[in-house]
Amino acid sequence: MERTSPSAPAPRCLLQVHAHPDDEASKGGGTNARYHAEGVRCVLVTCTGGEAGEVLNPAIDTPETRANLAAIRAEELRESAEILGYDEVYLLGYHDSGMPDTEVNARPDNFANAPLAEATERLVRIIRAERPQVIIAYDEDREWYPHPDHLRVHEVSVAAFDAAGSADAFPDAGPPWQPLKLYFCGWSRRRVVALHDAHLELSLESPYARWLEHPNWASDAPDSVFSDDRWTTHIDVSDYLSHRRAALLAHRTQVDPEGFWMTLSDETIRAAFPYEEYRLARTLVDTEIPEDDLFAGIP
Repeated sequence: MERTSPSAPAPRCLLQVHAHPDDEASKGGGTNARYHAEGVRCVLVTCTGGEAGEVLNPAIDTPETRANLAAIRAEELRESAEILGYDEVYLLGYHDSGMPDTEVNARPDNFANAPLAEATERLVRIIRAERPQVIIAYDEDREWYPHPDHLRVHEVSVAAFDAAGSADAFPDAGPPWQPLKLYFCGWSRRRVVALHDAHLELSLESPYARWLEHPNWASDAPDSVFSDDRWTTHIDVSDYLSHRRAALLAHRTQVDPEGFWMTLSDETIRAAFPYEEYRLARTLVDTEIPEDDLFAGIP
């Protein structure tokens, strides 16, 4: 199989793949704002329109909002992406898959039901057009939040990472381009404990208490997606917490300004855990673990 690789350094590009509008703010938002500020081209792929999501902000939970949720979430995504510094936003074009055993989950046009090769080719086409060295996607999390769209992001992103550099794969999707590193984003147990403790120190009720009571979070077994040992890369986003907060608040249907995400101030988070963490899943360059830069090892 013929495979191409970069022959000379190309402008740095970071591409993130997310399932729904708002995921780009709650996962990797500060990281994107930081790299954008450092001059890296930042690209977002959002796989679904989030049409099956609930309205989680009571202040705007109205029949009109629910009737126009797809259009509203698209506008929220546009605003959030602008705040976080995304230079380009691609919509992969699939309907939100909803949760298993729901009516929407049976739709043939949803992301989870799309043919894997079809969805992979759509992402490969974007990768080849944008030429990222680094891709951020999701791990195969079946322990904590096995949403069908999140699982499909994992499947499609891994397949596209492998296929994008092959001249034999999807020959009509543009000239081959091989990304060099694939990361999975998430939350470590260390991060959850730090934010939980920060709530308690301020005599606040911690929304993370129920997380830590869950058997999977209580265990730090090496094969758990929550194990601290799995996280290879920590990106300091101290100076970009305000960007992350503003991007989350842009998702008015999903984020209650008085709720979960907004309890702790940026100053408190900066002192408790000012990082976003990643697992290096694939690399074609040499790099030393642990890392503090997603582009470590890339010329």
